[in-house]
Amino acid sequence: MRVTGRAADRLGEEGHGSGRAGAARPHRTLDPMIDIRLLREDPERVRASQRARGEDDGVVDAVLDADARHRSSLSEFETLRAAQKSFGKKVAAAQGEEKQALLAEVKDTAARVKQLEAAKDEAAQERDRLLRTIGNVIIDGVPSGGEDDFALIETIGEPRDFAAEGFEPLDHLALGERLGAIDMARGAKVSGSRFYYLTGPGARLEMALMNLALDRARDAGFVQLQVPTLVTPQTMGGAGFLDAHADEVYRLEADDLYLTGTSEVALAGFHAEEIIDLSQGPRRYTAMSTCYRREAGSYGKDTQGIIRVHQFQKVEMFIYARPEDAEAEHEALLKWERGMLDDLGLAYRVIDVAAGDLGGPAARKFDCEAWVPTQGRYRELTSTSNCTTYQARRLNTRERGESGTRTVATLNGTLATTRFLVAILETHQQADGSVTVPEVLRPYAGFDTIQPVS
Repeated sequence: MRVTGRAADRLGEEGHGSGRAGAARPHRTLDPMIDIRLLREDPERVRASQRARGEDDGVVDAVLDADARHRSSLSEFETLRAAQKSFGKKVAAAQGEEKQALLAEVKDTAARVKQLEAAKDEAAQERDRLLRTIGNVIIDGVPSGGEDDFALIETIGEPRDFAAEGFEPLDHLALGERLGAIDMARGAKVSGSRFYYLTGPGARLEMALMNLALDRARDAGFVQLQVPTLVTPQTMGGAGFLDAHADEVYRLEADDLYLTGTSEVALAGFHAEEIIDLSQGPRRYTAMSTCYRREAGSYGKDTQGIIRVHQFQKVEMFIYARPEDAEAEHEALLKWERGMLDDLGLAYRVIDVAAGDLGGPAARKFDCEAWVPTQGRYRELTSTSNCTTYQARRLNTRERGESGTRTVATLNGTLATTRFLVAILETHQQADGSVTVPEVLRPYAGFDTIQPVS
């Protein structure tokens, strides 16, 4: 079912060479994220994906034109280069005018070889530049359109009726300040707008969330990593975060490093330039990290509280899988996300995000949005994306199969983030100003309720 009226909340060719499994090599120039063979064999599929995203489908023909010019120049270059190499023996055996004629031909051939080499390189660069502007080809069934055109998959739970209970709920910021859990004023004093302190029970509750998520990820077979939050341009670009959302990223210019807005970036880079073994099933990793986002273009949006901030904590799940297993893994990621929200006692809905709101790397994305009582609407808490081979192609992460190596699929999903506190505090507040801690968090937090400090 198509639903409208949603509020904004969003933030080459494949190699077949041999190589030692797990052996890391230096980063090479970023490959295009779209497989050129797919575009050659089924250009209409790519055009349709572009149209669904609200992007220009004419770029497909521009790529095909550049690709045709590259292949033509390459073929002629290789033929003439082979002929050029045979001239040596002919010149050595020739005499007199014949030799002079051959020398002139050698000179002309060398000039033509140079022209063809430049032409093929120029065409390849143009082709690859254009390819990098094309988002991942969406999976069949993804709704077309922008952020308001998502498809509703399911609504779970009923929003609490505070009017029936006889009191007006407080928003999470008023609650957080009354409970001694959130201090926005000192965050702004120290770091500026959209920064905050979590204090006392707020800090404990956030850490309880993170530890619960990490334990659940471990129980589901994820290997926990402690990841860098500063990465190279190759890693950031390879993961797809220097394209449409480059203005969201913090860059340390003096060091040519980027602060990551999600541990997905470092997790995607973990097996860059490697051939990995997936014969025993997908490789699953998880990490808790501090995340940084500039929130460029969000002026005036969610200026109060901790919904849209520059720094937060997040537990991310990341999977390397065979391409044919990716959709099943995507469903599994969504199941784990839903399990967290179910056990936290939150009312939420699951949506199939429309193509124009996916971001470049995702071929499909499911969001879980929790009900925020004082806003009277659902707000995104988790996302899970199937990036198919889009990221791995650029990062050159492959697996070895029966017919050589091939690019793997990557997927990601949020298991917990600081924003969860918004829905937890507002949903579980009581008439006396206290907040009941969800039972699943109590062993981690060390308390059952949070009482007002004044």
